[in-house]
Parts: sequence; structure tokens; C-alpha cells
Amino acid sequence: MVDERNMDDPAQLRLGAPVGMADGPVDQLRIVEALLFAAAQPLDEAALAERLPRGADLRSLLITLQAFYAPRGVNLVKVAGKWAFRTAEDLSFLLHRETTEERKLSRAALETLAIVAYHQPVTRAEIEEIRGVTVAKGTIDLLMETGWLRIRGRRKVPGRPVTFGTTPAFLDHFGLEAIGDLPGLDDLKAAGMLDGRLPPGFRIPIPNDDLTLRDDEEPDDGGELDLGLTPLSERGAP
Repeated sequence: MVDERNMDDPAQLRLGAPVGMADGPVDQLRIVEALLFAAAQPLDEAALAERLPRGADLRSLLITLQAFYAPRGVNLVKVAGKWAFRTAEDLSFLLHRETTEERKLSRAALETLAIVAYHQPVTRAEIEEIRGVTVAKGTIDLLMETGWLRIRGRRKVPGRPVTFGTTPAFLDHFGLEAIGDLPGLDDLKAAGMLDGRLPPGFRIPIPNDDLTLRDDEEPDDGGELDLGLTPLSERGAP
């Protein structure tokens, strides 16, 4: 059976058609297709032309391949002046992959989280008083970004500093049914996390994450934080 298509017009060629191997344009199409599929990076036209016979109409070959792959799962596209096969845009969602980035909390973040969990509601100044060092703004920001801390309200004192508490996400992450399941003094001693020579009167508060604001708290109105409670090292120049 004779193929009566115009062999001088690459646009009329179709990949996979029963055309003889001696047909130059078809061989050239296969060469360009193979080069693009095997390439780890997009190829420019100069690199493609080097592998084709002298006089090959590379531009027409690329247009033919582009038209052939237009309705398929992969498309031939030109990116930054180079050619490459890419997943069809309407199918890109099939290859979308979500990953969870794991970040190890710093010691300061862990200490801050523990203080809030046991002492909530607690202000930043109170956290610093318990730790004995200042708390970097980024530490609290990170814990809030993880969803483990939340702003409860504001303390009814001059400056109205915000109070912090834990969230259900905190309980979920650490496998706790309730905040009261946090280890107590005896548990921490048994785990070797506390020195046996504790000062007289040392105790661990009973954690309570009740959503109801306490008598010394009021609802947060979204106002600015009191700069007077911000550590001197983090304040702007006067």
C-alpha cells in the first residue's frame, strides 16, 4: 500500500504511521523525539541540529512533534529558549506530591513549650522569669506556627500582655488525651529527667488548659503587644 501523503510537509507526518524507514523526514522526527526524551535537561535547537542530517528543517520537525503530543499526557514545550517534554498541564495534579518538613525544636523552644504547658495561662515575661533568660520572639512564633501554642487573652495588668496556652494539636502530637496526662513530679523523677537533690518545696504545677478565661485575664482585642515587656535586646533603637 502506497502512502500518498506529502513527504515534503512534516506537518502531515504522524508518528507510528506505516512509513518506510528510508523516508528521511520520519527518521528525523524519530531522532529529535529520542533526543528530547533521553535528555536530562531541556535542549536548544543548536544541540538538536548537530545530530540531524545537514539541511534538516528542525523548526518544522519540532512543530510537528509539538502538534502530535499536544493532546497526549506529555507535551513538547519550549522553556527558556530550549525544548523539553513536560507533563500535560491538566494532568500535573496527578504528580503533585506533598511532603512534611521535619524540624527539630531547639532547647529554648522545648523549654518554652514545657513552661506554657505546665503554667498556662502564662505571659512572655513570666516565661522569661521561670527560665531565667530572655525568650527570642522567633521561638514563640515557631511554636505558634506549629499550632501547639495559641494566644488565650490578655493579662489584666499594665501593658495588657498576651497570655499563651496549648492547643488540641499539642495534645495530638504528644499522644495526650488531656493536658492532665503530662508527667508529674514522680514520673519525671522515675524517668531520670530531674535531679534527685531538688530544692525544698520544689513542686510541679498541675497543668490546666481550660478555655475559659481566668479572673486575671480578659479577651484579646488584637491590640499591639506591650513593648515594655519586650527584652531590651529585642527592642528597637530609642
